[in-house]
Amino acid sequence: MIAEEGALPGGVVLRRARIEDAGALSRAYRDNREHLAPWEPRRGERFFTEEGQHERLRDQLKEYEGGRLMPWLFHLDGRVVGAITLSGIVKGPFCSAYLGYWTAADRQGQGLAGAAVQIVSRVAREELSLHRIEATTLPENAASQRVLKRCGFELIGTAPRYLHINGQWRDHRLYQRVLHDDPPY
Repeated sequence: MIAEEGALPGGVVLRRARIEDAGALSRAYRDNREHLAPWEPRRGERFFTEEGQHERLRDQLKEYEGGRLMPWLFHLDGRVVGAITLSGIVKGPFCSAYLGYWTAADRQGQGLAGAAVQIVSRVAREELSLHRIEATTLPENAASQRVLKRCGFELIGTAPRYLHINGQWRDHRLYQRVLHDDPPY
């Protein structure tokens, strides 16, 4: 298995998601529901339950086993305080993946997202041999844009009506980080 664990600021541990995390993850999503709502798709009530997160984790771990997705969670004293995922992992001439992450409301501004993005970028380069990572933000998500820029991502454009977020099709800024220019393995 690739990249099981890493250290983040403040004693937070970045660890690959496990099916046993369903309860803690459902609590984290309930606790951060309002905080995350402006940045995420609208979620049905089942999403916020342990059963809903169990199903979601089960599906993510199947994608992980197939080499298409890597889910990590930020853990602190038995709590989930964030998550980061590489999804849509494609090898061959594309060698790319999509990056998504969030940090709990009470853990904002502590460097967790930036440290996690750096670790995941290193895994993408050294362990997955990916050429690039893409991330998107809403135009008004200045905090996430700062994280991406500090972590070596460059703005490559704007995609009109890119994702359905909080009940509307929303424009997104597209960022990428080119990890290397070696030929695909």
